[in-house]
Amino acid sequence: MTTLNDDDSALRPYRIDIPQADLDDLHARLDRTRWPDQLPGVGWAYGIPRDYLEELVHYWRHAYDWRAAEAALNEWPQFTTTIDGANIHFAHVRSPEPDATPLLMTHGWPGSIVEFADVVGPLTDPRAHGGDPADAFHLVLPGIPGFGLSGPTRETGWEFRRVALASAELMARLGYERYGVQGGDWGAGISREHGRLRPDHVIGVHLNLLPNSAQTHEPDARELAALDARERERTLASWERMRAWSRDRQGYAGIQTTRPQTLAYGLTDSPVGQLAWIAEKFKEWTDSEDRPEDAVDRDQMLTNVMLYWLTGTAGSSARIYYERAQAAYTGNPPAPSPAPTALADFPRDNFVPLRHIADRTNNIVQWTTYDRGGHFAAMEQPDLLVADVRRFFRTLRTLRTRD
Repeated sequence: MTTLNDDDSALRPYRIDIPQADLDDLHARLDRTRWPDQLPGVGWAYGIPRDYLEELVHYWRHAYDWRAAEAALNEWPQFTTTIDGANIHFAHVRSPEPDATPLLMTHGWPGSIVEFADVVGPLTDPRAHGGDPADAFHLVLPGIPGFGLSGPTRETGWEFRRVALASAELMARLGYERYGVQGGDWGAGISREHGRLRPDHVIGVHLNLLPNSAQTHEPDARELAALDARERERTLASWERMRAWSRDRQGYAGIQTTRPQTLAYGLTDSPVGQLAWIAEKFKEWTDSEDRPEDAVDRDQMLTNVMLYWLTGTAGSSARIYYERAQAAYTGNPPAPSPAPTALADFPRDNFVPLRHIADRTNNIVQWTTYDRGGHFAAMEQPDLLVADVRRFFRTLRTLRTRD
């Protein structure tokens, strides 16, 4: 690991200010797009359809307003700092409530801090959003090293356990001794690991995806007989979802796990390639039917894509898949976590989590299954996610008071 210099621990104020030349270059590239052919009548089966993508690119080029998005992001106080040799960008949005609970929220791939735009206000200032001020949070929203404004990384080895330790160091630099963590996708793995490694600092782990909790093999009759009726039904559904994932949807992960550098050339050179690579996931992983915009705001999705494009971090962000595959712990069962843990289970996420598996290695104190929403919970169902986070940490406050 890289040795820190004396001034590396400084928290440096940051403001997003993309040069106009970068935006002009993007527009010129969009104008010169070289389009592939497409088979008729196949919809999304072969990947993102050309007719949809042409429409989205036209909107990106002629209607989307990066400067408005940039100004909105700059309403959040932002900083950078160097941890373990990596430049980490983060927003730090403090609540007006002085006794608010510190909460670290971590995104995943292909996400960014843009995911949290609709939950920041209600979580930091519940009084202004019809909530109880006792449910307020001071929010810390870091970019994962290698992603967007926290990228690119400059050395190997940035797997999620190392990210969790960097996140713990970030909270220490901010002066937070006790705090909660929250995340989905890679943010879920990072948050769970953070709670496992730092249980003396993490008061609770809230997740909207629970790693290693799906059915990974076809269940036999003996396995199913040991479960109640509801868990049997979920187990079968979990296995079918896993089979479908293995058959149709894991190709992107195979590439990013094995050859992220080769992928990076195409995505870093072509904005349409970068857009297609990400927008497909917003269609497949959300509670949508015909297009991603059924579930998420189009401008918000494009702002998320812009953070990858403008920083040239398609390859750097993909490397976390490679690094996990190469890590010494890969293939081992998940280590047990003592941290109180909550799961917000959204039905259109990629996997169906199972309580009897989760309980083996997690201290589950809250599990809520919803009837709508998918992988990008903060974007798709911000009200449900906010309410779930509030309820979990309110419960923990009550338990601490009783103790």
